[in-house]
Amino acid sequence: MTLPELAEEKAAGERLVMVAVGEVLTATWAERAGVDIVGVGDSLGMTLHGHENTLAMTIDQMIMHTQAVRRGAPNTLCLVSMPYGSYATPDLAVTNAVRMMKESGADALKLQLGREGTDIIRAVADAGVPVMSHVGLLPHKVHQMGGFKMQGRTAEAAMDIVADTRAIEAAGAIGLEIEAMPYEVGKAVDDAVDIFTFSIGAGAAGTCQLLNGYDLLGAFDTFKPKFAKRYANLAQDATDAFAAYADDVRSGRFPDAEHSYQMKPDEIARFETLLNSEGAT
Repeated sequence: MTLPELAEEKAAGERLVMVAVGEVLTATWAERAGVDIVGVGDSLGMTLHGHENTLAMTIDQMIMHTQAVRRGAPNTLCLVSMPYGSYATPDLAVTNAVRMMKESGADALKLQLGREGTDIIRAVADAGVPVMSHVGLLPHKVHQMGGFKMQGRTAEAAMDIVADTRAIEAAGAIGLEIEAMPYEVGKAVDDAVDIFTFSIGAGAAGTCQLLNGYDLLGAFDTFKPKFAKRYANLAQDATDAFAAYADDVRSGRFPDAEHSYQMKPDEIARFETLLNSEGAT
């Protein structure tokens, strides 16, 4: 999958698959499974770093995580989020966007701006950086929004989201994320633009569906968003595995002969002779 193909897939009515991952193991699994896009979102601040929200993540951390994802999924289109505060002004956004593209190995970047940030989106796009944006629930505005809540609850709020969508496309973005809104609003967003769209928590709206990899694997179980579907329960499987290991160690069942290295009997005899000789001297 390449960036120009994203708009083509939308025009053709295709359905694409994206998962958010943050390190080499899950990236490897995603590529083996044939997902179309891996997203390195700053939600990993919550899933992998234990923060309450995404705001603490830094450019250095996002670059490091993206490099790891790239090593795990070298043949999959990769999108990385610019962290909070890294695109506050056009000049700052361009500087940080260029650095992230040069060092992370990502194919495109995503920020979280609507009509109020079209000058920033345009500056990044004009600098030659493939840039996407975000409508609906914006984790970088979690405090202004009063938490992680559904957006577009009223007709007026929905129209504001559509207006942001059109402004994002006009500013030169090549795609956008549609997050946490009723399907009808998400579909209106997708219909309003020709650029690639991907959704999470907006029903079947958009060209592409996104889920956080740690949610769908059941690895992150601190809380479960309404829109997340779990396809496995890795957190419980891992807890059970650690408990079984601890029990085996404490009972003396592990390590056993099967999981230990062996010397040949004649070498053991020679080794014991050498040890005895050393003790005698």
